[in-house]
Amino acid sequence: MNLFKSIDKKIIVVAEISANHSQSFKRAIALIKKAKECGADAVKFQAYTPETMTINVNSKYFRIKHPEWGGQTLYQLYKKAYTPWKWFKQLKKVADNLGIVFFATAFDKTAVDFLEELNVPCHKIASFELVDLPLIEYAAKTKKPLIISTGMASVAEIKQAIKTAKNAGAKDIMLLKCVSDYPAKPSEMNLKTIPHMKKMFNCPIGLSDHTLGIGVALASVSLGINLIEKHFTISRKIKTPDSFFSIEPKELKLLVEDVRVAEKALGKIHYGLTANERRNKVFRRSLFAVNDIKKGETLTESNVRSIRPAFGLSPYFLKKILGKEAKRDINLGEPIKLNSINL
Repeated sequence: MNLFKSIDKKIIVVAEISANHSQSFKRAIALIKKAKECGADAVKFQAYTPETMTINVNSKYFRIKHPEWGGQTLYQLYKKAYTPWKWFKQLKKVADNLGIVFFATAFDKTAVDFLEELNVPCHKIASFELVDLPLIEYAAKTKKPLIISTGMASVAEIKQAIKTAKNAGAKDIMLLKCVSDYPAKPSEMNLKTIPHMKKMFNCPIGLSDHTLGIGVALASVSLGINLIEKHFTISRKIKTPDSFFSIEPKELKLLVEDVRVAEKALGKIHYGLTANERRNKVFRRSLFAVNDIKKGETLTESNVRSIRPAFGLSPYFLKKILGKEAKRDINLGEPIKLNSINL
């Protein structure tokens, strides 16, 4: 599945800008540029308005209870966090010019239509919208690849989302392993679910990672992940709705570098010598004379030992030659060869 034709890497690293522009267009541009500088393959924004996300009602149903977001309504939070739609065209242009992929999460049908006008390469469905089957159906009808986050979702709910997408014409679907907590605890990530998801749903699996730091994201690489998405900010000192669980440039840069190292390290199934191990094979152990051995003298553990380097017989032969007589004089430090022994 090639989500982004312009990216040829096995693992796509996505810098999620989200609310970290803090309503500053200049900062949004800076975040795209910094993400590119750090080596990210793509930047992602979120396409919603307070009105498309919820309604402006101050009742118990809409008030937030959260250590960071509490004390306000959903509408008030989204009003602070949303990305003005008038920015998107220019943001995408900046990303295109830099050679970094631009896409966004669509939260309702109007957002899908809006993003289609921008010709984004794919559509992202957030974890909280996985149960919004009409939205998934609408996005799938674009025939663009779908990335669906699975935080909170049961197996049945994921299957239903995939079925809805496929029935609406989606050909390429990627699921993201996700824990919808902010910040998420590493102990709750259950990354071993990733290969199980690949097998069960028969599609590429990515990781939407809300934990602090980059350790969890790096751990996912060895489990066959295809995409890593991390919230990204210029500095956590700049307080935004998402800054407290976002990574900074130095972390993003290190994440990208280490993911590329891990990609290479995964390699393929292989036993035996690698190309560069061949020159080191000589440092294996082999059988050497550790004392002068006269012709006719018996080979014993006191005059023959398994030591480095590997110019003599393999240690495998030690038991076979002990008790045998030397066919000729063998000097201290000389490798033991079969033609030097009366077998």
